[in-house]
Amino acid sequence: MKEVFFQMTPGGDWISILMWFVFMLFLFFFYPRMMISQIMWKLERTARELEKMSEDSKRFIAKEISKKLDKKLKDSISMFFEFFVISPVSLDPYGVVKKFDHILRNQKERFRYFVNQIAPNLNEEKKASIEMGLAGGITMHQIAKMVRHYVELVRETKNIQIAILLQMQLPMIEKIAKAMFRGTKSLTKGEPIGDSFGPYVAAALIGKNKVKEIAEDVVMAKIRMKGRNVFVLKSKGPGGRLGRLDEAIAVLTKKYKIARIIAIDAAAKLEGEKTGSIAEGVGIAMGGPGVERFNIEEIAVKKKIPLDSVVVKMSQEEAITPMRKAIKDSLPQVIESINRSIERTKKGENIIIIGVGNTSGVGNSGETVKSVNEWVEKRERKIRALKRKNRDLDENLV
Repeated sequence: MKEVFFQMTPGGDWISILMWFVFMLFLFFFYPRMMISQIMWKLERTARELEKMSEDSKRFIAKEISKKLDKKLKDSISMFFEFFVISPVSLDPYGVVKKFDHILRNQKERFRYFVNQIAPNLNEEKKASIEMGLAGGITMHQIAKMVRHYVELVRETKNIQIAILLQMQLPMIEKIAKAMFRGTKSLTKGEPIGDSFGPYVAAALIGKNKVKEIAEDVVMAKIRMKGRNVFVLKSKGPGGRLGRLDEAIAVLTKKYKIARIIAIDAAAKLEGEKTGSIAEGVGIAMGGPGVERFNIEEIAVKKKIPLDSVVVKMSQEEAITPMRKAIKDSLPQVIESINRSIERTKKGENIIIIGVGNTSGVGNSGETVKSVNEWVEKRERKIRALKRKNRDLDENLV
């Protein structure tokens, strides 16, 4: 037994055995502390980076409102970044959609009231973009706060399990936070983002036809496609808006007999799928809390209206950051998909086409398509030029 023990220890002599035991004791007592210190260094650095992005978001929004960094303005924005929305009680699911609708309307009114207070002299389109920028900034702020919360919890409890779990999630958290930071800038400036693709398609279909506002922040144009009467809906632009598309559809379905509703929207792609690829399906492609989709589905079921959807695939980060060329270039394929859907109806029938998504940077006519195309192409050239200078450049940082 003694010989076996000596064979298990390095060297086989008492000095080596002692050193081995000391080394094992050192690892047992001090390695976890060394490990957590190393993890804490990484967590602290990430927390500070996220907090800096949150502060930069506040300053950027303030500069878009006023060229002079007024302390009162910055303090007002900082206070509003703590804004929160409490979901309604859903223990009894009956009527919960109406509760959500009520809460969401209150949220929108609160944002609009705040922007009117801090930026009374801006035009309506710029105010709408500021509202969207604030929404993105609040999300960025919440991410930074949650990471800081867990960093301080690990520091206080020395809990290595929580530290390891947080460290494992950091790459994804940082990726989402950086995308949200870039998205906040784009929304505040009123630039087209990936999620603007639905309104972008709608604007292309509208062309030079006249539009009119038929619901809250929603414009409509009546056009002819393949011998059918088509009502094209989109949120009013080019300021960042989402609009109440369900209300617009309710207005049209009361006045006309609708043969089909077609929705165009962005959809989250899986890793490995190509950005800008197209998919067709049934149902209403529409993100968010689900209130508008619920209302549209209720109308469709009641009136037996078929629902079609055409989606362009992009990552979650691409949806909230400036529109990419691959997304913009998918427009002709989407038009072809829309035509295929229209052909499943009879000539002379009425169809509704919805451009779902945030209309940031996208106006209400075909003229905006040209300006969006030029903006996207210019940005792509800038990215390629910078990548030639630095191969490791993150193209989304531009």
